[in-house]
Amino acid sequence: MTLQEILEAVDELSVVEQTSLFNVLQVKLAKTTHKEQQDKNRGERFLQGILNFRAAIEREELVFSDDDFANLRDRSPGREIDL
Repeated sequence: MTLQEILEAVDELSVVEQTSLFNVLQVKLAKTTHKEQQDKNRGERFLQGILNFRAAIEREELVFSDDDFANLRDRSPGREIDL
């Protein structure tokens, strides 16, 4: 169905049905807009967290290298599995 067909179908609805449709669309739009704002806020909070972490590292004058992260990985084969 094309947009034009949808608009023509809406014109055939009664005023009550059009109002109901309009209200449903407003609710859906509000939910979509709210979700998009949440996604944007999440990204902004993540970035702010990274910036705060970097500022703390600089403020405390912490220096670390790749050697600090060496041997952090658990190289064991994992738990035993009884078959």
